[in-house]
Amino acid sequence: MKCLNNRAESHLTAQVDSELDSMGNRAWVNHGYCESPPPLHQAVSTIYSPQTLFQGSMDSICKLDAPDRFPEEPSSSGQKVMRKRRGCCSFIKGLWGTALTENTSNNREKFIRTTMRELLVYIVFLVDICLLTYGMTSSSTYYFTKAMTDLFVNSASADGVTFQSIGTMADFWTYAQGPLLDGLYWTKWYNNQPLDNGDKSFIYYENMLLGVPRLRQIKVKNNSCKVPTDFKKEILGCFDVYNERKEDDLSFGLINGTAWTYHKEKDIQGSSYWGLLTTYSGAGYYQDLNLTREESADILMELADHLWLDQGTRAVFIDFSAYNANINMFCVIRLVVEFPATGGAIPSYQIRTVKLIRYISHWDYFILGCELVFCVFILYYIVEEILELQIHKFAYLKSIWNILDIVVILLAIVAIIFNIFRTIKVDNLLGKLLEQPGIYADFEFLAFWQMQYNNMNAVNLFFAWIKIFKYISFNKTMSQLSSTLGRCAKDILGFAIMFFIVFFAYAQLGYLLFGTEVESFSTFVKCIFTQFRIILGDFDYNAIDRANRVLGPIYFVTYVFFVFFVLLNMFLAIINDTYSEVKEELSSQKDELQLTDIIKQSYMKTFMKLKLKKEKISDVQRALQSGSGEIEFKDFRETLKEMGHADHEISAAFAKFDRDGNKILDTDEQETMKMELEEKRDALNAELNNLGKKYGKKLPERPPVPSNEHKPDSSQNYVYQEQFLRLSGQVRQVESSVAGITTKIELIMDKLALQEKAKRKETADNLSANNHNKDSLASAPLWTTGSASDGRVLVHVDRATKAEGSSRKPGVGSNSTFSSRM
Repeated sequence: MKCLNNRAESHLTAQVDSELDSMGNRAWVNHGYCESPPPLHQAVSTIYSPQTLFQGSMDSICKLDAPDRFPEEPSSSGQKVMRKRRGCCSFIKGLWGTALTENTSNNREKFIRTTMRELLVYIVFLVDICLLTYGMTSSSTYYFTKAMTDLFVNSASADGVTFQSIGTMADFWTYAQGPLLDGLYWTKWYNNQPLDNGDKSFIYYENMLLGVPRLRQIKVKNNSCKVPTDFKKEILGCFDVYNERKEDDLSFGLINGTAWTYHKEKDIQGSSYWGLLTTYSGAGYYQDLNLTREESADILMELADHLWLDQGTRAVFIDFSAYNANINMFCVIRLVVEFPATGGAIPSYQIRTVKLIRYISHWDYFILGCELVFCVFILYYIVEEILELQIHKFAYLKSIWNILDIVVILLAIVAIIFNIFRTIKVDNLLGKLLEQPGIYADFEFLAFWQMQYNNMNAVNLFFAWIKIFKYISFNKTMSQLSSTLGRCAKDILGFAIMFFIVFFAYAQLGYLLFGTEVESFSTFVKCIFTQFRIILGDFDYNAIDRANRVLGPIYFVTYVFFVFFVLLNMFLAIINDTYSEVKEELSSQKDELQLTDIIKQSYMKTFMKLKLKKEKISDVQRALQSGSGEIEFKDFRETLKEMGHADHEISAAFAKFDRDGNKILDTDEQETMKMELEEKRDALNAELNNLGKKYGKKLPERPPVPSNEHKPDSSQNYVYQEQFLRLSGQVRQVESSVAGITTKIELIMDKLALQEKAKRKETADNLSANNHNKDSLASAPLWTTGSASDGRVLVHVDRATKAEGSSRKPGVGSNSTFSSRM
């Protein structure tokens, strides 16, 4: 039996336990505090079930483990094995116990407590993943990117050509021989004094240029498209738009270097690039520049003089990397100029600022510790998901929250694997670069995957935050969102079909009407996003009107009317009506146990415990005030017993202050006892007042009340609580006393039964002895004995030879046989 006593300081615990141990399995159990106890007719039980805030706090005070009246005692070895198994299972269940692994269907309080434990563990995990994600970023990243953008994209040449203003091949060479070289090679201070950095170039005096820059171009074959017959005499060559199958792989020009011979993507370890017009492969013709500005300028001059760029050129890439040791950041820059088949040039750029060397400062090692904790959390959640899958099988995947759990874990595993791969790869690449400083440092691959890693962490963090709704959905207010979306999902799906039919019809109309003149309608995908922007109020009506003065206004007015005023408001009406229904249903539902109720119950348990302690101190103070002069132990004991205190508590309290051991409290000992009791009472009053402040009320502090003083008005709230707590404690005392009396009465009854049985046996033995003496004179035996097959003793009595003066009763034969089981 597991029983928790409500009285503070384990009131009556020792006494009751000793009596229970002496009585064994037939001991009295108070089933009033137990959960669904078995009915025992010997037990005396009282039921305490007040309809106040205290209800629920007393539900789980006592649990009965053995419902059988006379359970068999298992062997000691069996007990050890059972305890070991229970301990192991309870540890695993406690460590990975969730709302899906515990049976919480019929126990709302257990469900909330389990969910809250899950939420607390998950908040720690969320804090850890936030530290990881934000710890890898810095505000310096933006300023590093901005500095590189201003230098290589916005700087202008003497002719006013910037990278963004490149429109022809001539502009490209002007930019490459001017702002590009000026930005790559910093050899002098601002006062024209030389920089003492050897062959190394430090951009902005802080960022070291890693290796040498590389130029690469991709070409298409001549006659990759067909010229109409009418123009064959005038047009001798035809270079189609870029396609990897039409890529030119023949040597051209000087045919004496890497710039004039084709190299496959595998040979130069290149990577494909998604440009503004199309996606380009990592192959082509490349030329590495030099460590000095003069030699690099000569290389660019040679390429320009021998027409390295021609009609077949479709894209030119300029790749280089810089490292800033001050902030431990790599800046990987790619400048791209696309030459479409229509002529002209379309510049674009990609600047990736990443942190590839991870562990340098103390903060980095703190992040390393967070990463290890993150790995432990992922292992923990993997085991949790496996346990839940074993229990629920494929039904586990029916919940969107469970699928979200799996997605978060999978993304985290990929992030861990990439983190290990990135660390190894960077070490190898930097080692190779330090050995050969004059080669091209290809950090493009690592920078690309580092950005994907950052993007993946961002998405994972987003999912991790959304997952909080899984743990707070037990609250009615928090469950309104998920309930509303789940209820109206079918209506929204049906409406979405109608909406997108109209939406895509307008998108195709806009693409065909304005695609040739308006950039935001130049592709079908851009049309889709442009129409979403129109819904939000971001549009350029003048561009539409210039493209088509008749159909432009008609398109705009009808689109705004049907999509914005009609369809969008229908969508909002569906959600609004469903939300109203859900809110009404939730308000009409019976209030279930909420988190606030559990907090209140815990508060009231603590409050009640402190109040009971305070009542015990008040009782002792009353006992001290009731006496005059010296107080003897028997008077002290009788006074407190009338108030419901146990003998062992009274003895312990008296012995603590009875220093001389004469079982009498003199004046000094009483004063010491009063001072200590007052200090404890003040401390309890402070705790009670602090608890009361949480609910907006301060509990009044009361001095000890003499026995002859009238009690306060019961209409006051605190008096009602004190009276209630006092009475409940006295009721429990009475129940415990009645339990002891009941068990003792049973013992007495058993002893009386044994004594009565012994007397009957003694009487029977005396009668048998007398009959034997009387019948021993008879010639024939008075009875004979035998044994039956079932173990009974057969006694045959011959009634024909009875003592003198006896008579035969009617209906009774001359002899009779009795059977008795031994």
